[in-house]
Amino acid sequence: MTALLFTCLCWTPAWADSLDQQQLVEKASHTVSSFMEDPNLTWFQDHVKEAKALLIIPQQLKAAFFFGADGGSGVLVANDAKTGEWGEPAFYVLGGLSFGFQFGGEASEVIILAMTQGAVEKLYSSSFKLGGDASIAAGPYGAGVEGATSANLNADFLSFSRSKGAYAGVSLEGSIIYTDDDSNQAYYGKKVRPVDILVTKSVKNEHSAGLRQAITTATK
Repeated sequence: MTALLFTCLCWTPAWADSLDQQQLVEKASHTVSSFMEDPNLTWFQDHVKEAKALLIIPQQLKAAFFFGADGGSGVLVANDAKTGEWGEPAFYVLGGLSFGFQFGGEASEVIILAMTQGAVEKLYSSSFKLGGDASIAAGPYGAGVEGATSANLNADFLSFSRSKGAYAGVSLEGSIIYTDDDSNQAYYGKKVRPVDILVTKSVKNEHSAGLRQAITTATK
C-alpha cells in the first residue's frame, strides 16, 4: 500500500504538464460547450448563470485500486459582478486521494461552479482543501432534475462531470485545489497572482477570447 501511494503521489506533476496553456484554454472552451449540449446536465444548463466563477478541468484523470487518486489541470474564469463580463483565465491544478472500496479508472471533464463569494475568495489563495476549507457537493445530474432542492445545493462549490470509463466512489471532497503559478506566468508573460488575473485584471491574453465567449453564451 505504501509503495502504491507513493506511485500515485509521484504521478501528480504529470497532470499539470499534460497540456500547454493555450491547448488547455481551448479544451476548456469545448468542455463548456459540451456541457451545454448534454441532455443529462439540464440543472447545470439552467443554473450555471448563477455561478460567480467556473473552474473548468477538460481532462481529470482518475485511477483506483482500493483507494483512488485523481487530478487535472484547469482554468478558472470569474464573473465581474459590476459589469457582468467574464474575465481572463487563471490556471489551477486539482489533485487528491480518496480511500474506500474502489476499482477502475476514467478520464472525465469536470466543471466546478463557485456559487458563493466565499468560494471565490478561497480561490485567491495558493491552495485550499475542498470539503475542509470550503464545502463542495455533486450537482444534480440527469434529465428532469430542474426542481432539485437538496440542501447540498447550498454548498460553496458544486461539481459536475462527464465521464468515460468505469469508476465507483468518486468524490472531490478532500481534494486540493492549488494555483499553477508556472502556467499563469507562461500564459501572461510575467509572474502573476490569482488576484492579478481575477480581481485587478492587470493582465490580458487575446487568445482567451473563445473561452470567454463560450462562457458568456452559456450564462445568458
